[in-house]
Amino acid sequence: MATKHHNITGTLTQELLAPGANASMSSISLANVHGSNDVSIDLFIQQKLKGKFYFFKQLLLPADVSYIYDLNFDNRAGKFGLYIKLTGTSPEVDVIISWYGQVDWATYIWL
Repeated sequence: MATKHHNITGTLTQELLAPGANASMSSISLANVHGSNDVSIDLFIQQKLKGKFYFFKQLLLPADVSYIYDLNFDNRAGKFGLYIKLTGTSPEVDVIISWYGQVDWATYIWL
């Protein structure tokens, strides 16, 4: 199993996995690293002409708390991208994504 790590800040939607990156995700760990502010998290997949589909919307994560979600997302077939959006005051979230198998690094985008 391989992992990739991100430090996500701000309230703009961030692409975690590009559409068609040929990855089979197994889990995602989200840690609110802000010492005093809660953060609300949207995690979703999206594809042009099909729209957004949420794994969760407005998941409230208190300050200094972590959450592990068994994702089981495979974007090889459907060409969906994986995205995250944070809301709150100065949101800061560390993200660890785990996956199985090979990844097409030419289309795999990490912010």
